[in-house]
Amino acid sequence: MESVINEGAAVSAKQAEKIAYENNKLHKRLCRLVGQAIGDFNMIEDGDKVMVCLSGGKDSYGLLDILLTLRERAPIHFDIVAVNLDQKQPNFPEHVLPEYLAKIGVPFHIENQDTYSIVKRVIPEGKTTCSLCSRLRRGILYRVADELGATKIALGHHRDDILETFFLNMFFGAKVKGMPPKLQSDDGKHMVIRPLAYVKETDMERYAQVKQFPIIPCDLCGSQENLQRKQIKAMLREWEKKFPGRVENIFSALSTVVPSHLMDRQLFGFADLKLTGEIMLDGDIAFDEEPCAPPSSNVVRFGDLGD
Repeated sequence: MESVINEGAAVSAKQAEKIAYENNKLHKRLCRLVGQAIGDFNMIEDGDKVMVCLSGGKDSYGLLDILLTLRERAPIHFDIVAVNLDQKQPNFPEHVLPEYLAKIGVPFHIENQDTYSIVKRVIPEGKTTCSLCSRLRRGILYRVADELGATKIALGHHRDDILETFFLNMFFGAKVKGMPPKLQSDDGKHMVIRPLAYVKETDMERYAQVKQFPIIPCDLCGSQENLQRKQIKAMLREWEKKFPGRVENIFSALSTVVPSHLMDRQLFGFADLKLTGEIMLDGDIAFDEEPCAPPSSNVVRFGDLGD
């Protein structure tokens, strides 16, 4: 009997060791991908004060946690302040975020603004409130960034959010437009960054479980998640299941754009195009039998995420 117990203990110890190893590998991968995105787009510079917008969801928790790790390793100095906008939704657990942030020792600011009442008054019953809520939230957070002296505003959007936005704009907005990793606000006064740009949502889901973040549900306002976004998300996940690599290639394509082979006259001067007699390396393929060029060797790939 004792030998059976000892054997079971040994198996449990091995399982625990394997789990710890996988969790550590996940953390390293996330730090590498976030660090790569920050470097590729020059998101954070020496002396920056980064305002991390914390909603209480898995992505913003994960973003804050990874940025804190990278700050300790970075060759530059930057400060971090966490900001939450309490929009006074019914049953919002207002104690959760302050307690969590105080526990990990991160400077924070809770902004109290009753946007919930405004949205409910303006939007008809049964209609999605997300659009107006987002606009109100954005304006408030820009003001708070000014008040706190923040030079960068960090949002928790990941790779899947970027891809979904791209298809939403194409299918429903008739635009080839996405969600950039780095964006200047319309008034030219704020810089928004998305350090999770290279990170898959499934990794953020697992990381939240590993870290046991105190997640606050995002449906407290009673509004349904954008149904069009849900459809796009389902489409991408189905593609990922049926055609491995397709979603990765689409994401890579967002950073490999050839304006001369699209139709935007503002982006490329088709009207002024003249013969030069010079060879164009990525020029016309109109008469090629195979219309799709093979993937280039410098395409960003995510096949090594499991390493």
